[in-house]
Amino acid sequence: MKAIILSAGLGTRLKSTIPKSLTILKNGKTILDYQIEHLTKKIGLENIVIVVGHKKELILEKFPYLVYKENKNFQSTNTSKSLLAGLKNIDEDIIWLNGDIYFDEKVLDIMLTMKDSCCLVNREQCGLEEVKYLLDNDGYISGLSKKLIKSDGEALGINVIIKKDLSNFKKELEEVNDNDYFEKALENLIISKKIQLKPLFIGKIFCKEIDFALDLEEVVQYLNK
Repeated sequence: MKAIILSAGLGTRLKSTIPKSLTILKNGKTILDYQIEHLTKKIGLENIVIVVGHKKELILEKFPYLVYKENKNFQSTNTSKSLLAGLKNIDEDIIWLNGDIYFDEKVLDIMLTMKDSCCLVNREQCGLEEVKYLLDNDGYISGLSKKLIKSDGEALGINVIIKKDLSNFKKELEEVNDNDYFEKALENLIISKKIQLKPLFIGKIFCKEIDFALDLEEVVQYLNK
């Protein structure tokens, strides 16, 4: 299995001048430090791919030993195209995540045992900024978007696509608009019935996407406990 970390964006909502993945959480360790540390334990350093763009030299300088792919159009594209860049020449099961997520390593213990394509989710109420999901009567994800009015909870930004679904996923990432999130490609595949996407409920394991200063404060408080 390969892991792809999306770290190309500008991080404007956190009002940071550096890549958001380099935000320091505790004792000088960044979000990316924790992500790499947790993934290395489970799948090995050589299987981690970082997609870079905004101020890429800062990430390359800090982690010179990693495998990198570049989204050269990071200023005008969204996560769908960053993920597409990361998937180049990959043809196996993948786990991917946004570069602004802190997660307990127990998340990987449950995700890496999955035999189906899946999204990590919770059952909490969501605001406008969260990516939301909806389930069908069989328990599969039937909707995946920020625009959902009704939802069953939040999609947390860590996902698995197994090899048999990867070709269709790549094609859909190519076809969606440049400004679309990768969730749009997943949603299109769900609608066209080319994929069955399972929800993987996180339970009480800690996982937080750091979009705003309050999110950062919550993660720091968790780490300080």
